Amino acid sequence: MNSLRLSVLDQTPVGEDQTPDEALRASLALASSAERLGYVRYWAAEHHGSPGFASSAPEMLAGAVLARTSHLRVGTGGVLMPRYAPTKVAEVFGVLASLHPGRVDLGIGRAGGPAHDFPAKVAELLALLGADGRRRPYGVVPQAPVPPRVWLLGAGGESGRLAGRLGTEFAFGHFFSPHGGQRALEGYRAEARESGARTGGGVLAVRVVAADTAERAEELARSLLLWRARKDLGQDRPLPSLATVRGHRWSDAERERAEVHRTALVSGAVEQVGAKLSELAASHGVDEIVVNTLTADPADRERSYALLAQYFGLSEEATRSARAAAEAVPVG
Repeated sequence: MNSLRLSVLDQTPVGEDQTPDEALRASLALASSAERLGYVRYWAAEHHGSPGFASSAPEMLAGAVLARTSHLRVGTGGVLMPRYAPTKVAEVFGVLASLHPGRVDLGIGRAGGPAHDFPAKVAELLALLGADGRRRPYGVVPQAPVPPRVWLLGAGGESGRLAGRLGTEFAFGHFFSPHGGQRALEGYRAEARESGARTGGGVLAVRVVAADTAERAEELARSLLLWRARKDLGQDRPLPSLATVRGHRWSDAERERAEVHRTALVSGAVEQVGAKLSELAASHGVDEIVVNTLTADPADRERSYALLAQYFGLSEEATRSARAAAEAVPVG
């Protein structure tokens, strides 16, 4: 359909009829499907203490996915850096990148704890990985021959500007903040030019629900929106099934919160979704969309990704070409 590249941001959602271990196995199946369908990369998210997500150790899930795939880029979206020492993160990703050279992405975010020293932690991490372009005869063991590609993840301008200054890649979370992406990405590119960093132009992470029909997509969207509304109102639960949603009597507060979050959701029949993603890519100046899909039933999630792959004409050949082009852009 066009040259837009697609990737996966997986939060390992847990449906109300699932167990967390079943959700984790569904994530492994999704990653294998993503490679076969022609997606560029697969990122595992990090969440703690939420019944709706089983993604508490993204580096572990990334390692399992790397072992089950052959050319898909795999990483995190992302490690919550305030929770960890840079040395530990560098060691973990040094191992992953040594075992799977040229395939590892290290996405990091500033959530999860006090972030006053986040810029210093990121700079230290880059140095430990050798991802700042300088090789060291000592330090983190192992130091991978091909360092992981480092991405900063954010939903505001500060992370974008920091990514540009430090020479990392940048992913803007449209599903957190649907109106600030253009400015954040422009700031990222301006800082990268100023610092002389050779980076990509950034990517956009978008929450998507696609289905064979608009009616089916709306049912799936209502499940997601009910889950999100409940979470806002202090009721953190697994994602409700379609049967639960059909029988649910919405409160005024739930309806209000659902409408707030609908603005950050792209949903509908695949033709509607594909057109909207192309529009978002063009307006934000990106050639890659990282797709985040949450459904209670893993089959609906896989179907959504499959429909998008078909709409955009993805293929394994396209994935290999995209990967080769991405690897030609240095991190530092």
